[in-house]
Amino acid sequence: DEADRMLDMGFIDDIETIVKATPETRQTVLFSATLDGTVGRMAEKMTRDPQRIEIARTETSGGTIEEHLLYADDLNHKHRLLDHILKESGFDQCVIFSATKAYTEELADKLSDQGYSAACLHGDMPQSWRNRTLNDLRRGRIKILVATDVAARGIDVPTITHVVNFDLPKQAEDYVHRIGRTGRAGRDGTAITLAESKEFHKVRRIEQYLKRQITEGVIEGLEPTRRPPKGPRRNGKPGGYGAQGQGQRRGSSSSAGNGYGRERREGGYGRGTGSSSYDKRGPRSSSASQGQRSTQRAD
Repeated sequence: DEADRMLDMGFIDDIETIVKATPETRQTVLFSATLDGTVGRMAEKMTRDPQRIEIARTETSGGTIEEHLLYADDLNHKHRLLDHILKESGFDQCVIFSATKAYTEELADKLSDQGYSAACLHGDMPQSWRNRTLNDLRRGRIKILVATDVAARGIDVPTITHVVNFDLPKQAEDYVHRIGRTGRAGRDGTAITLAESKEFHKVRRIEQYLKRQITEGVIEGLEPTRRPPKGPRRNGKPGGYGAQGQGQRRGSSSSAGNGYGRERREGGYGRGTGSSSYDKRGPRSSSASQGQRSTQRAD
């Protein structure tokens, strides 16, 4: 299950070792968001004359997702944009995606300090904690979830009205999975992507995968001073990413990149959750006062 994720996390050698230890007469069922590239080659090695089944969500089961792209000058600018989005969007529940486990905690702490009911979700958390967090999200106790890509796979909460890509995804296909957390059960949703101008090539990579452009907009008073190279794009009107109705709208998401990570960010927001291991401390609360940030690791 999640074969593409296993490969992303470096488990190919483990998978091959396990396969070698299984009988030749085995039945193999492989589930993946994509069957291209490395996953496809792995499937060929593991199976004989396989039946390939592809499933897409029907148009009637998904709502419409309005997509927006906002460029920022730096990390502080991205935080100002995020503050504006959360204050002005009128969201019911929101999922914010960060590239690293440590920064999900920093950002969730910062939002909690601002009075939001926020929590984080990432792969270092024990499964029991993840289950508790997801249950609180489904029951509406958590309004903002800050998550990594792997941890957020499979979240199906119809009341999630907004998705914010605080960091660009490592894989182009993850953009589709991320924004698919909203616009569920026939409801409309909004997906907002924040990108620094120096990351324009990563945005283009996502758009090439999507075979379409994401509408670029600005927020009045928070315009970037540096803009990406000029190119043919659809632009939103100044004054608001969503207020003018300029976002690109699309139906329910489909699926199917190139990886890029991020260095540790200095001067970030939030106190973190301390350097002790998870089994030595209790679950992170929205108002916990905690210690120094531990070393950041990529998800």
